[in-house]
Formats: sequence, structure tokens, C-alpha cells
Amino acid sequence: MEILTALFLGTPLWMWLTFLGLVLALLVLDLGLLNKGNAEIGVAKSLKLSALYITLGLAFSGFVWAQLGPEATAAYLTAFVVEKTLALDNVFVIALIFSYFAIPRAYQHRVLFWGVLGVIVLRGLMIGLGATLVAQYAWLLYVFAGFLIFTGIKMLLMGDKEHSIADNPLLGLLRRKLNVTDRLEGNAFFVKRNGIRFATPLFLALVLIEIADLVFAVDSVPAVFAITTDPFIVYTSNIFAILGLRALYFALSAILHRFAYLKYALSLLLVFIGSKVFLADLMGLEKFPPAWSLGVTFAILASGVAVSLWKTRTALAPRA
Repeated sequence: MEILTALFLGTPLWMWLTFLGLVLALLVLDLGLLNKGNAEIGVAKSLKLSALYITLGLAFSGFVWAQLGPEATAAYLTAFVVEKTLALDNVFVIALIFSYFAIPRAYQHRVLFWGVLGVIVLRGLMIGLGATLVAQYAWLLYVFAGFLIFTGIKMLLMGDKEHSIADNPLLGLLRRKLNVTDRLEGNAFFVKRNGIRFATPLFLALVLIEIADLVFAVDSVPAVFAITTDPFIVYTSNIFAILGLRALYFALSAILHRFAYLKYALSLLLVFIGSKVFLADLMGLEKFPPAWSLGVTFAILASGVAVSLWKTRTALAPRA
């Protein structure tokens, strides 16, 4: 109860209901109208959906401006851009999971839809817990900031080291504890054979994707709290960034190699976000100016995208 109280504290209930109503409408539209059955989602459709979600996420900043003012709007936009970019790293891992289990594209959207529903709940609980702790122990912001700096440096040192799905201990645990079919059973997560319930590889993929997001949330939630401690801004920016994750995955899965150097920009971004908490104290400021934070964030990410596209330009060059 304290977690929910901390999450909704300080913002009028009607604002929360407006946001949650919009999210529910988008989920119903996504599941009920745009992706019926097991039709494969093409690149063109996914690009349009991704553009729609990004547009809605940016447009919501107008609502934040009208209700909470320009400073909150700058914090929301910074948080949204950071979360959207951190989601790209999630896309890399999702692609590896689907590849390992050989999940056809026609079934991937079902896994990602239920994955997004789980994310909405998990992020809410984590943000509510974070808000509760920060409200009681303000010094935790410095712990979050130090953790982000450590994570950013660790990412830089790791470079292009790839994740290993086969060696994942959770996957081994699931295979030991559950009856698992040796092949897919259509788009089913569970099937019954001779009265015995079996999980399918599709369910294993869903669990690993949920756990992967939980791991990424350990980085992304502290990152947003280092930008703002307003639970409304933290949660709405998180959810708007995550809502478009499915469309973003289908749009980028074929060209992920073009963003190979974006990981280094993400590393620098985490270091910057963590450092600005300490910089504000050194500069004698109550907090780092949101407009400066937004500008530096855009500069780092734009540089990462530009370098990635330039370095990998030969990947699309026609053969002689």
C-alpha cells in the first residue's frame, strides 16, 4: 500500500486516470484492431506503429506542460528520450532470445504484447518502491547516481561482449522445474499431453524477456530518478517508452547492426546522468537544470547514432 501511495502522491488523481485510460486504449487498439490473429508484422507497419507511439509520447509532453509547467516538461522529455534509447539495448536481447528459441515472427508479437503488460505492472511497483525510499532517505539519490556511473563505465569496458542465452541459469532452472515441449505448439504458452501440463518454448521466451526487462529496469529506473523524483514523470516517461517497444523491435530487428556503436553512447549517457547529481552540488544548485540535461542527452545520443550509421555505412553499400 505504501508503494502505491508513493506512486500516486503529489499528482491529482484525474491526471493519473487520464494517463492510465490512454494506455488502456492503446493496448486494446494494439491487441484488438491492429494485430488480430498470428499475422506477421511487416517492417512498414512496424515503422508506422513505432512513429505513432513516439508521436504520442512526445505529444504527452504538451499535457505535462499545461498541467505541471516547463521544468517538468523538460524532465519528462529527457526521461522519455533516455528510456526510449535504453529500450534499444532491450531490443538486442529480445532478438537474441527469439533467435535462440527459433520463434517465428508470426508468434513474436504475442510474446511481446504479454511482455509489455508485465512491464507496466513491474515498472509501476519498482517506481513506487523507489519513490517511497527516496522520500524517506534522500541520500539514496546519490547511491542511484553512483550506481549509474559504475554501470556506464562497466558497459564501456565490456564493449561488444554478447549475451549468452544458452548459459542463462534461469533457463536451466525452468527446464528442470517445468515439463517443456521440445518444439513450439503454435502460439500456445502451455499445452496438455495425457493430462499433464507442458510449457512450450514460447513461454520460456516470455519469461526470459520479462526477466531481461527487470534487469534493464535496475538501470533505467535509477536513471530516471536521477533526472526527476516526481513519480508521475518517472512512470509516464517509462511506460510511453516501453509501449512502443514491440513496434520498435519489429522495425529495428533487421537493422540492429547499424546501431552497433550506440552502446557506447548509452554508456556515456548513464555516466552523465549519474554525474549531474554530484555536479549540481558542486555548482551550488538545488538540481541540475532540466534544459541543460535535455540538451546534453540529445547531443550524446545524436552523436552515437551518427557514428553508428557512419561506421556501418558499408553494410548497405551495393556490391561491385
